[in-house]
Amino acid sequence: MARETWATRAGFILAAVGSAVGLGNIWRFPFITGQYGGSSFLITYLAFVALIGFPAILVEFVIGRRTDRNPVGALRELGSGAWSYAGWLFVVTGFIILSYYSVVAGWFLRYTLIGITEGFTLTDPAEAEALFGTVSTGLDTLLFHAVFMLCVIGIIAAGVRRGIELSVKVMVPAILVLLLGLAAYGFTLDGASAAYAYYLSPDFGTIAANWTEILPAAAGQAFFTLSLGMGVMITYASYLGEDRNLAADAGIIATLDTLVAVLVGFVVFPVLFSVGIEPGTGGPGAIFVSLTSAFAGIPGGRILGVVFFGMVGIAALSSAISILEVLVSYLIDEVGVARIPASAAVGVAVFLLGVPVTVDLIFLDLYDLLADGILLVLGSLLLALFVGWVIPDVGREELRKGIGDLGGLGDAWIWAVRIPIVIVVIVSLYLGIVDYAGFLTGDFADWLAAR
Repeated sequence: MARETWATRAGFILAAVGSAVGLGNIWRFPFITGQYGGSSFLITYLAFVALIGFPAILVEFVIGRRTDRNPVGALRELGSGAWSYAGWLFVVTGFIILSYYSVVAGWFLRYTLIGITEGFTLTDPAEAEALFGTVSTGLDTLLFHAVFMLCVIGIIAAGVRRGIELSVKVMVPAILVLLLGLAAYGFTLDGASAAYAYYLSPDFGTIAANWTEILPAAAGQAFFTLSLGMGVMITYASYLGEDRNLAADAGIIATLDTLVAVLVGFVVFPVLFSVGIEPGTGGPGAIFVSLTSAFAGIPGGRILGVVFFGMVGIAALSSAISILEVLVSYLIDEVGVARIPASAAVGVAVFLLGVPVTVDLIFLDLYDLLADGILLVLGSLLLALFVGWVIPDVGREELRKGIGDLGGLGDAWIWAVRIPIVIVVIVSLYLGIVDYAGFLTGDFADWLAAR
């Protein structure tokens, strides 16, 4: 069957930005930033995006456009021996991430509905935490998980142009407009100045004292928010023509993604500081518990809360479709399954894998720490080694298309991929493995023992 392509350059960029701008930026970024020191984490994260994220996007772009294949087919076409099987890692990673991603997205849908029907009235954090407990697990959680996955399946089943491209042309601009409006509102709150100081004044002593925790967290966040290490950018680039300037597109995507992440901080932290709530406590449920308490105590909090949670739901959808497309493109390219049945089959499988997360949040940690701290980083490491050391000439040649003469920039990019990126990613991967091992022998072992 004929392979689909993007109708416009803007459609591709918005789809890639939509993939990057999702729960990683809006749900995960605020509580991770708060957990690891505010501005100290922010500056480390920004450094990772600029020095590691941008070159890594180009790695995935050149593989995808060169082969016009999904990650499994792309690695099999360009590699040999063990490399021909490396693409399966991205399929597994996508399955795991989307399974719990959909559950969390369902939380945002439900909080949006709560804001519309009941409003946010729980100023007591203990009551807000109890509300999160009812939202985060149970039959209703399973229902919203199913609703979200049905939306994702529907968009992917419609195809690249009529589904993905058409939807992101609406969703991504809406996210940016809503975020800018919310950030402007945050500027008017009483706690804004203290929030900005916390968010924008880095303490390098904190970074030096806690680098073993901040480094893997920042690396994982950069990979997660840029949709790296899960094959999304390989898949999206496989629908590109050879006349596109990959470097320019990668720069736009990384910049817009980072802008969204930074803007989220200008929304969330002023709201929290205005009512005296400490950022970074409460883990994955922090943004729900903290913000619902905060929205109850500020002027216009109900409207603000509905807009915020609704916006995150839109962002989650724009990211989720990119992950499902990686999985569906495998069945289309390699097995010859038609798009609609492939979308339905993979979507149902992902839904089933996410069911345990609706039962107990320990499975969210089990999935997230594995995918974010290990699999995403491992995927990025394999791609960096592959392009940097196995097919460097292919990488330079593909990057040159749409740009022309690279001069020394092609070699500079390859050496950046070969050495600094590989070193930083290996260190991050080691720390992520240590962290996950600690979870398995600690919290997860305790949970199993209590059963």
